Amino acid sequence: MKINIESGILRAIGASKKDVSRVFNAETLIIGLTAGVIGIVVTLILNIPINMIIESLAGVSGLSKLPVVGALILILIGVILTMIAGLIPSRLASKKDPVESLRTE
Repeated sequence: MKINIESGILRAIGASKKDVSRVFNAETLIIGLTAGVIGIVVTLILNIPINMIIESLAGVSGLSKLPVVGALILILIGVILTMIAGLIPSRLASKKDPVESLRTE
């Protein structure tokens, strides 16, 4: 329902359909980027105890690593997937009538 209210308000104050779609795409991009970065940070934090366990059991140190290129690719994949998932809702929101969008709440 947030989409209805937000798109209705934007359209009511004069935003075009393209502007509404851009707002939702920007939000989706930020969410995807944030999720990717959080995933990489969690992975880097989890590598510390994993390396400690592997070193104590097998005597091999530094086995669990996340390459920088791999991290960037994973963030890019996360952003692309969230952008794909956000395209349909952003198009639907941009096409709604502002009066009906505000009336549904």
